[in-house]
Amino acid sequence: MEIKQDEKYWTHIDWALDAVTPRMIDWFWSNMEKGFALWHPIEHKAFYWAIPPQDGRALGAIHVAPQRWSDGTLIEPHIRYDDVATLAPDIADLIVYDHCVVVAAIALFKKDYKPDNPVVAYRIHQWEATDSGVRGRSSAVPIQAEPLELERGQIWAKHANEEVNYWGDFLPELYRLFSVVKTPEMNPFSPLKVLREGKKLRYVDQNRVLSV
Repeated sequence: MEIKQDEKYWTHIDWALDAVTPRMIDWFWSNMEKGFALWHPIEHKAFYWAIPPQDGRALGAIHVAPQRWSDGTLIEPHIRYDDVATLAPDIADLIVYDHCVVVAAIALFKKDYKPDNPVVAYRIHQWEATDSGVRGRSSAVPIQAEPLELERGQIWAKHANEEVNYWGDFLPELYRLFSVVKTPEMNPFSPLKVLREGKKLRYVDQNRVLSV
C-alpha cells in the first residue's frame, strides 16, 4: 500500500488486485449486505440499508456500516451514494480512473442521521481494468480539514487497504455465486462507469437519483 497525504489533510491510497474486474466492484456497491462481513471480518459489524439501491440506480442509496477500527474507535457511519457531477471541482479532480463511487458520510452515529444531512466527509473510490485485474485509488476527504485528519487518515488507510485485500480473497467467488440470481430486487446491478467531458464528470448510465 502506498499512502499519500497532502496539504489539504486528505489521504489517498493506491492499490491493485489480480482476478478482480471493474464489473465485480461495481456490483459490490449495490450488494454490500452480501459481503460486508467478509470485506473486513475483524472490524466490520452488522450492516443494513437505510435506503436500498435500485437495479441500475445506486445514487441516493444510504447504507449503515458499523465498524470498530484498529485504534478502538467505534462508529456507525450512515453513507449516501452521491453523484460525481455534484462534487466540488477540487474533489472531482481526484477522479482519474473510469469507474468511481462517491460515498458521502452524512452521520457518524444513528442519533445524528437524516437522509438530507450535509456531508461530513467523502470517501472517493475509483478503479479501472488492467491486464491482470484492476488498479484503483481510494481517498479520504474531510469537509472540515484540520491537522488531526492526518492521524485519522492513517488509521482509515490501514482499514481501507485491508478491505481491498479482502476483496481479492472473496469478491470473485461471491460475484460468481450470485450470478445465477436473475431477480433484480435480490441481485441489483448499478454500473459505476464515469465519463469526463472537459472539467465535468458524469455517470454514463446513472440518470436518476433515488428520492430520499
